[in-house]
Amino acid sequence: EDVDIPSRRVLITGATGLLGRAVFKEFNENNWNAVGCGYRRAQPRFEQVNLLDSVAVHDIIHDFQPHVIVHCAAERRPDIVESQPDAASQLNVAASGNLAKEAAGVGAFLIYISTDYVFDGTSPPYKETDIPNPLNLYGKTKLEGEKAVLENNEDAAVLRIPVLYGEVERLEESAVTVMFDKVQFSNKSANMDHWQQRFPTNVKDVAAVCRQLAEKRMLDPSVKGTFHWSGNEQMTKYEMACAIADAFNLPSSHLRPITDCPVVGALRPRNAQLDCSKLEMLGIGQRTPFRAGIKESLWPFLVDKRWRQTVFH
Repeated sequence: EDVDIPSRRVLITGATGLLGRAVFKEFNENNWNAVGCGYRRAQPRFEQVNLLDSVAVHDIIHDFQPHVIVHCAAERRPDIVESQPDAASQLNVAASGNLAKEAAGVGAFLIYISTDYVFDGTSPPYKETDIPNPLNLYGKTKLEGEKAVLENNEDAAVLRIPVLYGEVERLEESAVTVMFDKVQFSNKSANMDHWQQRFPTNVKDVAAVCRQLAEKRMLDPSVKGTFHWSGNEQMTKYEMACAIADAFNLPSSHLRPITDCPVVGALRPRNAQLDCSKLEMLGIGQRTPFRAGIKESLWPFLVDKRWRQTVFH
């Protein structure tokens, strides 16, 4: 029996990661022929490709001939970037520039995933035209990656996004979901950052934006350059933790708001809110309310199984 394979082809890097899985699923479920590649966790579902191996990258792109490449792979943990700057720069900058060059070689539309951390957080909200000024090495490598992509491929797109959450394989996969244990174990007090203003964004929404951007580009070659997407609920980590507690009817009195600027780890911008009106004017966008999205992401990690049964049966 003939299987109808969609004619539109998309290649997703970092397809094993939190965002990459959502992007793969979104394209796959919307009549695209999607191929995902990963490295350590790739097989059996995805192609194993070391993005630092230029021959391997060239081969997969020339064999598959994608119309679109969504480049999700990155070292995105700011504290790891500070401790391993060379490895982070190889992946975030060198590999991105090479991928952009290879994409241009086959006429593929590249979407490079970047970050709100390219801004210093002193004068939000930030438009695409505002001058970046990253405070930490992670933001600097992602900004250098943006430049490497656009220098090697002037028809590419850069999509800057903020802190992500979604259906995680482990709570540590997201800076939002990692707080769930502290919320659930209410027998000991937990300090929560109440200084940095964040805009938690569901990976499903970013995936939808990537697909909509790709489909818009198929019809209109002028769709390129830098874009911003973000959730629109402003919350500190303390406020997210309280919202998580509320969503699951858990106590939050043990959570302590810390209003001082954090002193350990990489510097973070106070408020790097992204202005998303450019994409909205193109009719592109999707936003899941935080409470609904976080409930869907976290319920499998509930310690108290009785609650799960009352809610879902």
